[in-house]
Amino acid sequence: MKILEKVGAQIKRARLRRNISVEVITDQAGISETTFYAIEKGTSTVSIGAYAAVLTVLELDKDLGLVALDEAGKKQFREQHLQRRERATRKKGEKQ
Repeated sequence: MKILEKVGAQIKRARLRRNISVEVITDQAGISETTFYAIEKGTSTVSIGAYAAVLTVLELDKDLGLVALDEAGKKQFREQHLQRRERATRKKGEKQ
């Protein structure tokens, strides 16, 4: 996936800009060096939790909150058209 390769390259550049060793990141993130190198390559089999742990160590975790955010107008429009699930009320004495 091209997007993960891009994210991996950005993580690598962020690590190098901060002059943080792989050992420090893997220790703080609780992942193996192999997993970290897979993240830097953009491997899709690495869990999102591992990516999130690395972003937290690099102090980039606030960017995770931007994932899947809609533009304000579209979001508001879509939320208006979401159907609300309704349930019938039980009558007294009915069993579940």
